[in-house]
Amino acid sequence: MDEYGDMLLRTACLLLKDRQTAEEAVQDTFIQAYAKIGQLQDPEHLKSWLLRIVINRCRMRQRTWSWRNIFPAAQHVDPLSNGPVTAEAAEELFIKKWQQGQLTEAVRSLDYLYRECVVLYYYHDMSIREISAQLDTAENTIKSRLSRGRQLLKKALAKEEPLR
Repeated sequence: MDEYGDMLLRTACLLLKDRQTAEEAVQDTFIQAYAKIGQLQDPEHLKSWLLRIVINRCRMRQRTWSWRNIFPAAQHVDPLSNGPVTAEAAEELFIKKWQQGQLTEAVRSLDYLYRECVVLYYYHDMSIREISAQLDTAENTIKSRLSRGRQLLKKALAKEEPLR
């Protein structure tokens, strides 16, 4: 996958909590982008345009009823894993993966509104102003959602004791 595809898939995985659904949202994003490329006024804004489309696709999928509600996956698979990892000490690798998994799960446990702001702010390094424009939401609302999201993350992470 290319740079944009990886970014969109990571975003969709974090927002939707399911890799297959995220892949479908990204695929829909590229189909819609292809169909409406004429609406892109400034090619320098391609990244933000695609991000807006994938966020809207994720919102639509959040609202859409799915068979997955009846038949949840039998096992949990980390949708962000990219296959084999380079050689690190086994203990360090385990602790690192555990901590990353713990943070990923904590982010996924947030309500969608908080999760959306946290992902854009921390995973995409977007400013509050950029998030506000991207989501068409007031800056103070974004600040409030980020603050509440951080509080909820802190609570969720405090429940887990480190392996030391």
